[in-house]
Formats: sequence, C-alpha cells, structure tokens
Amino acid sequence: MKRHGNLWPELVSFRNLLQAAQQAARGKRGLANVARFRFDLERQLCRLQDELTTKTYEPGPYHTFEICEPKRRLISAAPFRDRVVHHALCNVLEPIFERCFVFDSYACRKGKGTHAAVARFQSFARRHGYVLKCDVRKFFPSIDHELLKSNLARKIKDIDVLWLIARIIDGSNPQEPVLRWYPEDDLLTPSERRRGLPIGNQTSQFFANVFLNPFDHFVTETIRVPGYVRYCDDFAIFGDDKPWLAHVRERCRQFLSTLRLTLHPDKSVISPVKHGCRFLGYRVFPHHRRLPRSNLVRFRRRLRAMQRAFAKGAIDTRSIHRRLVSWIGHALHANTERLRADILADTIFVRAATARAETVWGRVGIEFCVAAPGTIIPGTPARPTATGTHPTTGTTT
Repeated sequence: MKRHGNLWPELVSFRNLLQAAQQAARGKRGLANVARFRFDLERQLCRLQDELTTKTYEPGPYHTFEICEPKRRLISAAPFRDRVVHHALCNVLEPIFERCFVFDSYACRKGKGTHAAVARFQSFARRHGYVLKCDVRKFFPSIDHELLKSNLARKIKDIDVLWLIARIIDGSNPQEPVLRWYPEDDLLTPSERRRGLPIGNQTSQFFANVFLNPFDHFVTETIRVPGYVRYCDDFAIFGDDKPWLAHVRERCRQFLSTLRLTLHPDKSVISPVKHGCRFLGYRVFPHHRRLPRSNLVRFRRRLRAMQRAFAKGAIDTRSIHRRLVSWIGHALHANTERLRADILADTIFVRAATARAETVWGRVGIEFCVAAPGTIIPGTPARPTATGTHPTTGTTT
C-alpha cells in the first residue's frame, strides 16, 4: 500500500486555510462567532498558520447539547477556528483516501449523500428478494482511537500531518460511555482504551469512513455480496437466500468485533424487500418510497410548535418558510404529493398582535397562510403563474 508524505506544506498554506475558512462558514455567516472570525480574517488565518507551523495549536472546548429526535444523541460543536483546521485537514486527506473507498459508501462524499444512497438501495431492492439491514450500536462513541490512528497511518507517513490528526482525535470531548469486552480483552481493557468521536465535526465524518473502509472491502471483496449500501454506520446487504444472509450477518459481526464494534441486536434484521425497509428516513419499496409514520408525527408536532411560536411573535415568516421547505425537500424524494397537500394546504399561522393578513409562497408551490385573529384564508396546493402571482387570489409571490 502506497503511503503519502510531504503533505504538511500544502495543509498549512494560506490558500488552503482560506479555502477551509470559506467552507466552514458556508451557511453560517450570520452566526456571531463566524462573523467575528471573518471580520479579522487575514490576521486570524495568519495566527492559525503560525500555531500549526510551530506545533503550538491546541483545540478549543466543545459546546455540547442533546437532540432527542429521532433518537437521543449528544452533539458537539467545535469553535469556529477549529472547524477551519478540520476542513483544511480534510482538503488534503480526502483525495488520498477517496481512491480506496468502495463505490457504495455514501456518507459525506462528493457526489454521494443520503438521496443517492436511497436510490441505490431501491435499485438493489428491485433485483433481490431479501435485505439484511444492520446498524452499528453507538457507533461514534465506540470508535477506538488507537485503531483509527493506525488505519490513517497506513496511508499517511507525513509525521506533521499525523501529529495534527492525533491532536484532533485526542482533543475529542468525552462521549457517552460504552463498556464492552471483546476477545483477548482483560477486565480493565475497556476502561484503558480511549474511544469516541464528537458528532458534528467534519473530521469525525471523514474518520468514520476511514474506520469502516476495511469492513467495506471485507463485505464487497471477501464475502462478495451481490448488493451493498452503507451510509455511516447504517448498511444494507442484499441477496435472494435468507439463510445465506443470516450467515453473512454472523461474519459481519465477527469482523466488526476486530474493530471493537458491535451490531445493534434489535436493528440487524433480514426482511423481504417487497414489505419495504426503513433506510435513511424513508420506507423504501422496490418501486416506490414512503415517509415513515414517525417522521410525519414529528413534523406535525413541529408544525404546531411553529404556529404557537408565530402567534407569540417568536419567529417570522422567513423562518417558517425555511423550515417548511427543508421538510418538503426531504418529502419530495418519496411518493408524497397528496400527503404534502393534505398537511400544508390548510395550514394557517395566526399572529395574535396584528390585524394584517399575509400569504407566503414557497418555491415548492404549496401555499401556507399567515392571518390575523379570526381570519381564515384557505391554502390550496397550486402553483404561481408566469407573472409571479397566485392564480386565484392575485397575491404577489
């Protein structure tokens, strides 16, 4: 295996750091910490470049918070200057590792993503009768630091880059504790080995692909399965023989134990593809897709919360539009035309403190209304005319 060196000058170059700052700020320019960094951008980047060159760089403290939907997770947000370093590192490493990743790994890769993974899943579902859908239990909190560093060192020999990699990995904040014993462990081994990467880092997503890359090659080249899709720690294996897939599941479990990972016992199931399978926020059938009921329940709950917040003046129409378009963008990749119309067509937002009625239009062609108390403005699933007005009410879009 070829190992790459002489990467440090490119990593710490001002051009790479400037590009990394632009990437890290994408979609976040309005945040206070991002604005402060960008206000004095050249000086900040020169200071960061000097710290990296002299090996005095120290990662800052993480801001952590929990999300509970769709399941409980601990999210860790690094300071903005650290995110710049993460992007700078990935800019150098990703082209090197991209060549050795398998085609059907879809997480955080250019030209891939969730919707491409779902489309690939569905194409395999049309060709095979069964699917083995698996999930790695507490994946990010379980990633072993020493194993990850050794995987990276197999491709990277630049000692300066390895120093920065170690600094980022070792600077990870404590994650949810995971105590598991594997073959050849003694009683104290789980407490002696450092584990866990913060969910939310650019480097964590990239490191996760590197960590599971040996598993991808094991499944596709050693077992030689006819269909395989992986997105982060969720993966699916397709076949036409149910007992064979049960055998494959056991071999996967054994291989993952060498990475000190465990399959989730309740989320590693074999099912006929004709019954549909939950994958990346959809229920996928061979020839159509649906949104899971849990997704609809959560969205209706958020919709009611937005209506209450709007009534109190806590959010504006722009914020409502952004959140609705986000969900609709997800729903558009499933067969949900009637569902979207049923949910959104008669949605009304009432501002308690104003007598002015507004109608807000989104690019998706679904009208949602903002009305004064006691005013009813029915929304209808329609599209704007060529002149940019509502075809029935004449409201300007």
